[in-house]
Amino acid sequence: MKTIEKIHSNYLLKQLPKATAVVDTNYILIDFSDSWLSIFGKNSRHTAKNKIFDFFDGHESQCGKPLKKCFLENGTQTIRHKMIKGQSEEWYESSLTPWFDEKENIIGTIIQTENISDIVEKEVELERITTLLKAKSEVAKVGSWEYTIGSERLSWCEVTKEIHEVAADFEPFVNEGIDFYKHGYSRNKISMLFHKALEDGTPFNERLVIITAKGNERWIAAGGKAMWKNGKIVKVFGTFQDIHDQVLAETKTKESEQLLTTLIDNLPINVFIKDKDSKKILVNKAESDYLGLSKSKLIGKTDFDLYDKKTAQISRDEDLEVMRTLKPILKKETIGIKKDGTVTNFLTSKIPLLNLQGNAYGLIGMSMDITNIKKKEDKLRDLINVTAIQNKKLVNFAHIVSHNLRSHSANFSMLLDFLNEEHNEKEKERILKMLSNASDNLLGTLEDLNEVVDINTNVNIDKKSLNLNNSIVKVQHGLSAFFKKNKVKFINKVPKDINVLCVPAYLESIILNLINNAVKYKDPNRNPNIKLSAKKQGGHIILTVTDNGLGIDLKKHGEKIFGMYKTFHNNKDAKGLGLYIIKNQIEAMNGRITVNSKLGTGSTFSVYFNEED
Repeated sequence: MKTIEKIHSNYLLKQLPKATAVVDTNYILIDFSDSWLSIFGKNSRHTAKNKIFDFFDGHESQCGKPLKKCFLENGTQTIRHKMIKGQSEEWYESSLTPWFDEKENIIGTIIQTENISDIVEKEVELERITTLLKAKSEVAKVGSWEYTIGSERLSWCEVTKEIHEVAADFEPFVNEGIDFYKHGYSRNKISMLFHKALEDGTPFNERLVIITAKGNERWIAAGGKAMWKNGKIVKVFGTFQDIHDQVLAETKTKESEQLLTTLIDNLPINVFIKDKDSKKILVNKAESDYLGLSKSKLIGKTDFDLYDKKTAQISRDEDLEVMRTLKPILKKETIGIKKDGTVTNFLTSKIPLLNLQGNAYGLIGMSMDITNIKKKEDKLRDLINVTAIQNKKLVNFAHIVSHNLRSHSANFSMLLDFLNEEHNEKEKERILKMLSNASDNLLGTLEDLNEVVDINTNVNIDKKSLNLNNSIVKVQHGLSAFFKKNKVKFINKVPKDINVLCVPAYLESIILNLINNAVKYKDPNRNPNIKLSAKKQGGHIILTVTDNGLGIDLKKHGEKIFGMYKTFHNNKDAKGLGLYIIKNQIEAMNGRITVNSKLGTGSTFSVYFNEED
């Protein structure tokens, strides 16, 4: 019966799925499973009765005395060993358990072996990762901590202890860990965050200040996360990083940025920085105020978003040229036309922004608003022009006065000489009559000259808004008999809603003189036609008076047409004063008058009334 049991036992052992072997107290291999035999490289059952050590000869890590010692130990022992197979290695783990008889005497050892190559590979990888993480932790000054709720145990890694400047064997309690945080905000904040993590698992990551064991104040980044098991929080763990140098650098950078921003914002010029696509990446307060948008809304905008297309394209071409050639544009006069039509004159500089390799990755722009300066320049230029014109008028007027008075004086002198030498009473009466006429002519000339002086010296002329059509109708009614006598066809096409800024007396004088001239210089072969029209253009109201009269040869008389006492036809009523007076009146109101005429066809006079001042 025992033999049958032994056979069954041996057969059962042979088929065990787990590699198993039985060894007696003399270290002789009694029996083994097929799976055990395959591990140890034996292919015959006649290898039984050999020493167990023979089977471990090809297995590194366990052989000879170390293996023998394991068999002598009481209780189950576990050993690891590996076997090199070609280019690979296989790791095994064998457990050695004592084998007792009925009387509890040790009669041998049961060995069970399994392949743990995958486990060892994972352990090696884990060790590698752990070592790598430790190295990174030490370099980055990032530590870790862990709090186990069940044992109420708080543990710190080596780096965390180094940051706290405590001994390597220091084991803190929770309250001690919290007490390291600076009294006030930092300590209150970490207490609240740690409590929330324990209570509902809320993760945290906060920058705070600690006071180390050596009394040094340091900025740290503390992060924490809860670990759940079966719906309960069993552990809270996290990171602990020394960011003191980083925070100090950031603070210094922010202070420098604040100083730079304060400086740039208080500059009285527009400052901006653009990237390679001409998008604004920085603007100062002056640029923001000019464009009427906040700094945040200007970031990312291009000139095409802010100015009219033509202005934007000019600016973009300049940007590309500066970045391509690396040559700055300095103090260039530019014109900015915003999308609402606002025009601004700038003195602009653009400087390439270079990286460490010397390549442009944007540009710095500075623009000074010189609109007021340009307006003052324009006003000064206008003043110089007006002064030059006035000087020219003054010279011309002086010549006229000199010429006219000299003519009258010579005439008086000649008549007086005749009077003194004449003995005939009738002839004397005739000379006296001629002296009286000369006196009247002199008074007339003085009145004409006085009227011109009044126009040119009246700096406080009072301009009013006058209805142009009403003023024309008033003059037309006053000349109705004159029109009838000369068979004038008068056409008034001036809109009834047009008003002009003008001195009332000047407006009537201008209309009257232009209409009178159109009739005076009519063509004897046709009835006079006079047409008046008006329109708005820019900052002017333009009154046009067209006739079909004799016309003027402008090539011959163009420069003299508005001169004093200048006549161009044999008209006994012509004095050559009307056009000169109305030109002075118009220019005194910052307007102008032009003429277009063709001999034998007629003339067109255009009066430009200034509506801006």
